[in-house]
Amino acid sequence: MDEVVMGKVRVREVSTKRDLDAFVDFPLKLYAGNEQFVPEMADDVRSSFDPEKNHGLSFTEVQAFVAEIDGCTVGRIVGIINRRANTKWNTNVVRFGYIDFIDDKDVSKALLDAVIEWGRERGMEEVQGPLGITDFDKEGMLIEDFDCIGSMIDIYNYPYYPQHMEAHGFHKVADWVQIRVEIPAEVPPRYARVARLSKEMYGLRVKKITRKEAYDGEGKRLFDLMNEAYAPLFGYSSFTPRQVEYFLKMYLPIADMDMIPIVENEKGEMVAAAVTMGSLSHALQKSRGKLFPLGWWHMLKTLKLKHEDTANLMLIAVRPDMQGLGVNALIFDDLIPIYNQKGYRYAETGPQLEDNVKELSQWKPLNPRTLKRRRCFGKKIAGADRAI
Repeated sequence: MDEVVMGKVRVREVSTKRDLDAFVDFPLKLYAGNEQFVPEMADDVRSSFDPEKNHGLSFTEVQAFVAEIDGCTVGRIVGIINRRANTKWNTNVVRFGYIDFIDDKDVSKALLDAVIEWGRERGMEEVQGPLGITDFDKEGMLIEDFDCIGSMIDIYNYPYYPQHMEAHGFHKVADWVQIRVEIPAEVPPRYARVARLSKEMYGLRVKKITRKEAYDGEGKRLFDLMNEAYAPLFGYSSFTPRQVEYFLKMYLPIADMDMIPIVENEKGEMVAAAVTMGSLSHALQKSRGKLFPLGWWHMLKTLKLKHEDTANLMLIAVRPDMQGLGVNALIFDDLIPIYNQKGYRYAETGPQLEDNVKELSQWKPLNPRTLKRRRCFGKKIAGADRAI
């Protein structure tokens, strides 16, 4: 389908540069003046549809849509069929992502119906989202704490979004929460004790790597660790070598290598790692998602000259056979002094599945605050035939 008219709403496939411009720019108009919304980098959104840059498209089919009323853009959405994930989980799911819409249920329904029909034509039996191709893409619609500022790694949306989903018959598939902690002046005794015991009992050590080492092989080892550690988690799709290369080129130039601790055992095997960086929320707001003319300055200033007060804990991965043995304590034992040295007052995680008890329990010594609950919604596709 190239275009569908549903009452007053016209939904069409994104197929031209003009369409893509409307798709990329719509959130800036929708959230104009909103103090919590953090825009994505426009070039990153465009790259997600470019097979030369987004190697996830080698095993994923995507289609973007925009909704219009009287020629004005009023919504957007992307349909995603991740064949690798569907094979792994034995499902026929079409995902939706990049969903934004005005407070009009006809608009949100038309967008969702466009993805449902697109998925039905390809044999999909269920629709789920917001999700991306990989876990590095933003996922989960915010359903609480709309007064909290967003970040570069999570979705912000208006409170009416989940109301629309429920009105259209969507149900909860999975929930994520985020954890925010005040960084203590010293490493809590429990972490210090467990870190010391882990070193003694398992021969573990924390090390830092350079950007060159990350490019030359350590980055690949980190992604291999992630693929192993995250394999059982909802919807996870492992990263391919080409994806790893792309993400390293994207994130390493802005990474603070002091804030990426690696844990190795006596054999030199990587058994745990954390990727953290200073928040770029306010810099992204000032840049409006564009590097030029001044976006690069806001980013550089935040990264190099004047940090925001919050560090983003983008991921922590522990090899399955080492989980529950206190390995995480070594990471906190390393990071807390560094955060204090750099002037960070708070740390905030990315979305963590609410039933991932091992991951959520690690924050207890830091008096964690749970916030930003977000949801993956789902719905069966009526009349869908199973893909062959």
